[in-house]
Amino acid sequence: MRRKHIKKLLIWSLVVTAVLAIGAIVVSSFYMLNFALEPLRRSHQAAMERFYQREPASLKVWVDSLERCQALRDTSITIDDRGKLSALYINADSATNRVAVLLHGYNDRAESMLHIAYIYNHEMGLNVLLPHFYGHGDSEGDHIDMGWRDRLDMLRWMQVANDMFKDSTATSQMVVHGISMGGFTTMCISGEQCPAYVKCFVEDCGYTSVWDEFGGELRNQFGLPSFPLMHLTSALCKMRYGWAFGEASAVEQLKKSTLPMLFIHGDEDTFVPYSMLDQLYNAKTTGYKEKYIAHGTEHARAYTDHPEEYTQRVKNFVTKFIE
Repeated sequence: MRRKHIKKLLIWSLVVTAVLAIGAIVVSSFYMLNFALEPLRRSHQAAMERFYQREPASLKVWVDSLERCQALRDTSITIDDRGKLSALYINADSATNRVAVLLHGYNDRAESMLHIAYIYNHEMGLNVLLPHFYGHGDSEGDHIDMGWRDRLDMLRWMQVANDMFKDSTATSQMVVHGISMGGFTTMCISGEQCPAYVKCFVEDCGYTSVWDEFGGELRNQFGLPSFPLMHLTSALCKMRYGWAFGEASAVEQLKKSTLPMLFIHGDEDTFVPYSMLDQLYNAKTTGYKEKYIAHGTEHARAYTDHPEEYTQRVKNFVTKFIE
């Protein structure tokens, strides 16, 4: 009788332990989803202060001049299931149909890409459009899509940029350049059916997939394996936001990419590991491609650490495809 009682007690203990473990995993999954995809919402002022602390002082003079003459302007579009999305734009000094669409990083704003705008607008004489991603900057949105659903938003913005800057032939010449999450988005766009006015892409330190990036951060920050937390969190993301971590893959999109692309990565990058560069570069098997490795550079600091080399590499690449 006593042995039967002990056996029943053990069974109930195992059941309770299992229920508590499952409950902990579910709670952790909700926490992870909110932790990763809840927007930070930096203000314009905070973004500009961060930008000036990070980038060369000469850029402040240029940005100040843009603001003084009201050359840094804003526009917006409304997408049915996405709400109002906003962007900044800068006209070229002389009329031209050449335009750069610049895509910012995770939990940042369009203003964080002004150093890249300097290359295209000040150095190369292009028009520039700088969208705020869904859930970022002045755009509406209650979560971050990590660049995956954003690729479709950016195709809309690219159409807007073409309409704004097209010439008498009713078309523009466009380069899309993104950093970090913007780099991931750029690669994902390249795998879609792009209009004829899109001539080339530049991706800087983008990740291979959302699954790989989140799995790496889960291991590095919390010392946890992907299973089972990533699987459940991805399923929750699919239920709540309509996409799963595994489907958000730049590698798979690059397999469909045909237009020219310049890949940039710092060899000291651990946030989006440098090892991802070769995976991405090798995934693109069709169309022209180049690779630029920024030596001694951590995440998203290639221009900051090597402004002259970065500028020249971008110029040399883009002018091959945009007249």
